[in-house]
Amino acid sequence: MAQQKIDIKRIATAKWTGDVPGGSGRVASGSGAIDAAYSFNTRFGGEPGTNPEELLAAAHAGCFTMALAFALTQAAHPPKTVDTTATVHLTRNADGFSIPAIDLVTTAVVPGLDDATFQTIAEGAKKNCPLSKALASVPIALTATLEQGAPAA
Repeated sequence: MAQQKIDIKRIATAKWTGDVPGGSGRVASGSGAIDAAYSFNTRFGGEPGTNPEELLAAAHAGCFTMALAFALTQAAHPPKTVDTTATVHLTRNADGFSIPAIDLVTTAVVPGLDDATFQTIAEGAKKNCPLSKALASVPIALTATLEQGAPAA
């Protein structure tokens, strides 16, 4: 049976007012779930507030976590929990700003699963997560920890 084609479009907007050092902007998701201010100082100065890299980290953490939960379920090992932190590295050099790396650190409770199998499934989820695919030119490091909730079968 052929899989049904899916073509979903998600929309977000951004508006900036003023010059870069003193101006400010807003980002919003089409669903209305996100509506946040950002500025030069929330991005580069450590002031509270969001920024594009934090939003990318949140999106990647969410995408990978769901991909891992799906892959574990498909392998007949549905997880109790999967918790992921994504760290997006923003650097500046002579060529300007870039994102040279993303670190995914995930911990899962999966009854009856051994660590070797978990590591294989986690690497597959990292490779197949749609955001990981979109960011394929950026090295993505994965640290995956399987917490023992129950002994392996």
